[in-house]
Amino acid sequence: MSLGCLAAPASSAPPVSSSPGSEAAKLDRVPVPKLDWYKCYDVAQCAVTRLPLDYDEPTGATTEVAMLRMPATDPAKRIGTLFVNPGGPGGAATDMAIAAPAFLSAAVRERFDILGVDPRGVGASEHVECWRSTQAQTAVLADLNVTVPWGRDQESAYVAAAKKVGRACSTTGRPLSAAMSTAEVVRDLEMVRRALGEGKLTFFGMSYGTVIGQYYAAMFPDRFRAIVADGVLDPVHWVGSPATSGREQDARLRSGNGAYRALRELLRRCDKAGEKYCVFAAGDPLANFERIAARLRTKPLTFSDPYGTFTITYGDFVGGVLGSLYGTDAGALVTALAKYVWDLMFPASPAATAGAKTALRQRATAAARDHLGRDFPYLNTTESLAAVLCTDAWHPRDVSMWPELMTAADKRAPYFGRVWGWLSAPCARDTWTVRDEDAYTGPFDVRTDAPVLFVGAKWDPATNHDDAVSASRRLPNGRLLSSDNWGHTSYGTSACVTGAVDAFLLTGKPPAKGLSCAGDMQPFTTPLMTTQPVATPASVTARPPVATPLPPSIFNGNR
Repeated sequence: MSLGCLAAPASSAPPVSSSPGSEAAKLDRVPVPKLDWYKCYDVAQCAVTRLPLDYDEPTGATTEVAMLRMPATDPAKRIGTLFVNPGGPGGAATDMAIAAPAFLSAAVRERFDILGVDPRGVGASEHVECWRSTQAQTAVLADLNVTVPWGRDQESAYVAAAKKVGRACSTTGRPLSAAMSTAEVVRDLEMVRRALGEGKLTFFGMSYGTVIGQYYAAMFPDRFRAIVADGVLDPVHWVGSPATSGREQDARLRSGNGAYRALRELLRRCDKAGEKYCVFAAGDPLANFERIAARLRTKPLTFSDPYGTFTITYGDFVGGVLGSLYGTDAGALVTALAKYVWDLMFPASPAATAGAKTALRQRATAAARDHLGRDFPYLNTTESLAAVLCTDAWHPRDVSMWPELMTAADKRAPYFGRVWGWLSAPCARDTWTVRDEDAYTGPFDVRTDAPVLFVGAKWDPATNHDDAVSASRRLPNGRLLSSDNWGHTSYGTSACVTGAVDAFLLTGKPPAKGLSCAGDMQPFTTPLMTTQPVATPASVTARPPVATPLPPSIFNGNR
C-alpha cells in the first residue's frame, strides 16, 4: 500500500492476507535497525528506533517504537530474550517489562532478558492522536464515558460520539491510525528480534497480547521457539469474515458470555455457601442481583453523606461488577458490591445503610483518585484501542445499527453483552474509513515448527475460555492448559499454572495434554467473621499487569 493511510471507500474491509512465506521475504529485505540502549529507571535499559510505517515501502515514512528490557539476573545462564505484552489493545509492554520482578518467577528472570516493545501508536512509542487538542478530544469522549448507554437519549449520544471518533481517526489520526493493525505490530517485533540477534522469538502475551502471539505464529511459523498465550482471544473470532460482518465483534468473541457465566457461578456458590461465608447469600442471590439491576435500569440510585452526593447508574453497577470479576478475589468483591447497593435500596437497619454509604463512597473515591489527571496530558487510550480493533476486523457498516445489535447482545449475555458490544461502535465501516491494506486476516491454522501454549481460565470475564479451546484446536502445534481460577488470565493464580508456563518458557516443551489446574483462591471458603487477612498462597507469584479495557464506572475510576 502507499503509506497505508489513504481513505478507502466506505464498503472496504480487511484485505485477503498474503502467505506466511511472503511475510518473511518482505521483512528480510528491510535493513535491520540499530538499537542504542541506555540506562533508564535505575534498573532497566531503554531504546527507541524508527521502523517503516509501511513495510512495502521500507525507505519511506517511519514511526518511532520504544522498548524497555530488564536484563537477566544470571547472565551466565541466559537463554535469550522473553518478549512480553499485557494486551489492551493499547497496553504498554514497557510497563509490563519493568514490573517483571513483581510477577515473573525468579527462574524465568534468571534466564531471560525481559523485553517490552510498546506497539506502534501506544505507550512510549509514537502516539496515534485523532484530535488536535485535549479539549477537542474531551468534548467527544464525554459521551462515550458511560458503561452501558441506556435509553434512547444515551444511545443516540453514544452513536453520535462513536461517529466522531471514527471520522477523527480516519482524518486527523492518519497516517498512523491506518498502520496499527496487529500485523504491523508483529512485523515490528520481528524487526526487533533480528536487531537483538535472537535466533528465535520467545513470547509471553496476555489477553489481546495472545492475538499478537498467534499472529506471529501464523506469519512467521518457523521463527519462534515458544509462545505463551494466556487469556486467549481466538484470532478467527477476532477478525471475523464477510459472512459475519453484520455482527459486532463480541458476538464472535463472546466475552460477555464468559462474564455472565462467571457471575452466575459466583452467585450459585454464594447461595450454596450460605450467609456464614457470603455477604449476599440471604434469599436468592441470582434473583436479588437481577432485582438490583432492574431497579437501576428504571432509575439511578442516589445517596448522600457528609462528603457529598453520589449517583449509581445501571451502567455503574454492571461496570463495577465486571471490574470486580477481573481479580482472584472476585467472589468477595462482587458480592460485597451487590450487598452494599442492596442495603441502600432495601434498608434493613440504620447501621447497614450507613455502612453501605461509607463503603460505596470509599470505593468510588479511591477509583477516582487512581485516575486523577487523565485529561492532561493528552491520553490516547481510545484511539490506540480503536485503531487496532477497527483495522484488524470486519465490523457492521453503520453505527446506527448498534442499539439493535445491543438488544440482541443483552439477550445473549445479560448485563455484560452490551458492555463488550459497544466497545467496537467507532469501527462502523461507514465512519471508520481509513484502512490498513497490509492487515493480516489469516490463515491461523498454520503448522509451526515450535509449539504454542494456550492458557485459558474457565471463569475469565474478558477472554472466554471457549476461545482458548477453539484456538488451541485450530493450531496443529497448539497445546491447551485450562484452569478453574477466578479473574482475568491465569499466570500467578496457582503453582500449577505458573510452574507449567515457566517450564515451557525455559525448555520449550509444553505440559502434558489435558492438564487442568485448580486456582489456589476459590470464593466463599473462609467464614465472614474471620479476622485474619486472606493472604496469597506462598506458591503463587504476584499477578501480572494485564491491560484489558475496563468499562467506565464510578467503581472503575471514570469520573
